[in-house]
Parts: sequence; structure tokens; C-alpha cells
Amino acid sequence: MIHRAARWQHLGIFLLVLVTLIMHFSTITQPGEPAFDEQHYVPDARSIIEGEGTLRGEHPPLAKLFISLGIRIFGDNAFGWRFFSVLFGTASLVLFYLICRQLSLSQRVTLLATSLLAFENLTFIQASVAMLDVYSLTFMLLSFLLYLKGRYLVSGMSVGLATLAKLSGGAAALVIALHWLVTRRKILQGLVFSVAALASFFLLMPLFDLVVFRHLVSPFARLRTMIDLTGSLTFADTTTGIASRPWEWIIGPPQSVDYWYTPRYVGEISFTIWALIIPAMLYAALRAVKGVAFSWFVLCWFAGTYLIWIPLNLITDRLTFVFYFYPTVGAISIALALGLSDLWDRWRGKGRRWLRRIMPAAALGFVLLHLVLFFVLHFPLTSIA
Repeated sequence: MIHRAARWQHLGIFLLVLVTLIMHFSTITQPGEPAFDEQHYVPDARSIIEGEGTLRGEHPPLAKLFISLGIRIFGDNAFGWRFFSVLFGTASLVLFYLICRQLSLSQRVTLLATSLLAFENLTFIQASVAMLDVYSLTFMLLSFLLYLKGRYLVSGMSVGLATLAKLSGGAAALVIALHWLVTRRKILQGLVFSVAALASFFLLMPLFDLVVFRHLVSPFARLRTMIDLTGSLTFADTTTGIASRPWEWIIGPPQSVDYWYTPRYVGEISFTIWALIIPAMLYAALRAVKGVAFSWFVLCWFAGTYLIWIPLNLITDRLTFVFYFYPTVGAISIALALGLSDLWDRWRGKGRRWLRRIMPAAALGFVLLHLVLFFVLHFPLTSIA
């Protein structure tokens, strides 16, 4: 029995999910009061439950309804606020794993990429708090997986759900559109995807808003309100010490936003990921030029979820924060895992003796450093006095 379990191809992701859930549920009630933007979304969920509508009209309803559902089921407490965030964050790891497999990455690269993602700070923290981002990202990843499987209709529907969780979830459509253009897929496929994405957004939003407002609201009016409200938060008109420009997220010094202090929740990209963002994407670009097909998807993922913020920020001057990089971490994790695996294979048993020892050791050392830094600096349980 044990021997059969050890040979199970999905044992790695099963153990990752198990460890991640244990870590999340060991800290889910800490702190016992709303942290960072939970101070907006928890009262908003309470308002929805009480039948008084939303307090945060700049955001679509879906993610807020999940927070409300957690409160209804488990009570108005830290466990209730964050339960579905943990569930969706864990689901996002499984979806990421399946995306890697769908991209025909080896089992080793897939597990390495998923491990880098699971023990990355932004990824863990956003799944630990009652904010909107984890819901949006999970539906984004689902749309990527369905698209790669050629299921364009349901992929478009999933993009609609990602956008209904948070407007920035619409970036999934840009990622898929870029890849669709690069791979020269059929026009009909693009039309099916686009219609499904738009239809699911505009048809489902009135249904979700009906739960929020207890009456029907025009989805077009709601969209206009959301755009106007989010567009009003600019660097020129708002004073805040936590906002940062998109290019600052990857060009030093590292950006961070404090969510809570004891235990320590901080929104920042793990240093081991941040330090190699540019080299990793240059490596992915090199592999794409050499004809490695899945590298194109990684590049489109990076462009659609991160690079798009630069012209948007320059044009609108809208406030942006480092945790907006959260949807992009998966693309970096794949590129890094591929690079580390290639480094191991290239020098193991080849070249001079000192290179045969140093290069594989460097790859292994990076992974160990990534894990150590996560548990020392970012895992909240280690910062509880």
C-alpha cells in the first residue's frame, strides 16, 4: 500500500496541498480582528448580510459574496472571514499544477514550480486574508487551464467570473488573447471565448448584485460606477505611503505593504522570486525564440498580468500596490523552475569537475534558500510572540 502510494503521480501535489492547508489553518484565526483591507471587506460582507447593500461600490460582487458566505456558515469571526480564501488559495495551487502539466512540463519541473509558488509570500498571504484577489486569481487560473485544453466556451465563462470577483481579473482575457494571437488559433475559437467572457460578466453580475442589493441593478451602470470610483484613486489626488508604481515592484528596492504586525503579515514578493524576475523572463523569452512552445504562454502570462500595469499607470495615474503582482507569480515560478531544472541537467555529469559540483548545488541551494526565507521571514506562525 505504501509502495503504491509512493508511486502515485500526484503524490507531490497532494502533499503540498496538505502542508499548505495545515499552515493556513494553524494561523487562520490570527489576528482575531480585520487586517489591512479586511477592514473594508469584512464590514462590507456584514452590510450585505444585513441587507444594506455594499459599502465598496468600486468592486464587483462575487468575492464579497464568498466572504459573506463564510460569515453565514462559520460566524462573524476570523475563521469565517478567511475560510473561503484558504479554500480558493489551495485550489489555485492545484489548478497551477494542472496548468503546468497541460503545458507538457515534466513532473519534476511541475512540482518544483508548484513548490516555489506554494511557499512564496504573496501567494500564501493573499490566501490567508479576506481580500478579493485570491478569488479572482483562482478563476483566472481555471480559465487558463480550460483554454489550454481547448475548451474556449467555459474558459471565457471563467474569465467572466474572475472579473466578477475583481475587475483586474479581466487580465486573464488579455493573457489568453495574446497567446491566441501568437499561436495563430482559429477566429471562431476567439469569438466563442470573447462572447462567453462578456456574456458571463454582464448576465451574471445582475444575479450576484440581486443578492447584494435585494433588487435588480443595471450591469452597465454598475460597471460605470466601478470604473469611475477606481479611476478616482490617483497618485496625484491621494496621499498614501503604501502605493507604488508597477516598475518599482521589480526594480529595487523591494516594495512591501504591512498587513499586520503580530503575527506578521506583509505584502511583498519573496526575495528569491523578486531577485530573479528579470533573468527568469529573459530566459523564458530565449526558450520561446528557440521554439519551446509553452514559454510563449509564460511570456503572455507575464505581459497580460504585469506589463499591462505600466502603460495603464502612466495613462491613468491610478494607485497601484505591490500585491497587484500576485497573479504574475505563477509565470515567474514556471520560468524559474525551468531554468533551475536546465541548470541541473546541463552540468550534472558534464564539463569540468568543479562545475559539475557547483551548478547543481547552486540550483538545490536556491530552492532551500527559498524555503528557509519563507519560514523564517514570512510564515506568520514564526512571528507570534
